[in-house]
Amino acid sequence: MRFPSPKFFGCFLVFLYLLGSGQEGKSSPFPPTPLHDFHTSLAELNYNPDTKSFEVSLRVFTDDFEKALSQANQLDKFYLDKGKKHNALIESYLKEHFYLLNAKNQKEALVFYGKEMEADITWLYFEISVKKSLKGYQIHNSMFTEVFADQINMVNFFYLKAKKTYLCTRAQIQHSIDFE
Repeated sequence: MRFPSPKFFGCFLVFLYLLGSGQEGKSSPFPPTPLHDFHTSLAELNYNPDTKSFEVSLRVFTDDFEKALSQANQLDKFYLDKGKKHNALIESYLKEHFYLLNAKNQKEALVFYGKEMEADITWLYFEISVKKSLKGYQIHNSMFTEVFADQINMVNFFYLKAKKTYLCTRAQIQHSIDFE
C-alpha cells in the first residue's frame, strides 16, 4: 500500500484549517479556528521637523480591524476593500482611538492619507500635527481594546534623534510622552 506524501498531508491540514476558519454562523463539520491567537498593532510615529508633524504608519490585522469597524458602526459583518470607499469610517475610528493630546488636553489634528492591504495585514497612513514642543503631551491608543481584552498596541516614537516605545493595553490606553 502506498501512503500519500508528507506534502499532501501538509496541504490537507491547511485545507482543514481554512475550512474551519471564519465559519461563524455557517454549518461546518469542523469548529471555527482563530486566524491568529494574539491581538496586536504596531504604530511608528516619525517626526518631520519641516512640517512639524508626526507621519504615522499603523499596522493592524485586517480581520481585527474589520471586527472593530463592524462593532463601532453597528454592522453585521464588515469587509474592508482596497479602494477608498471606507476611508471615512476608517478616519472616524482613528480619530476616536488613536491621537495625541497636547498640554491643554486637546486632541491634535489627524489627517488620514490611506491604507494598503497585504494578505492578513492592513497598513494605515496618517499624519498628526504638533506645532509646539512635546512637553505635556500624551499618546492615546485604544485601537481594538473595546473588542479584544488582550489587545496590545505598540507605539514607537522617533522624535529628532530619540526613540521611545510605549505599550497601550485595555488597562492603560494612554501614556505621557517624555522626550524633554
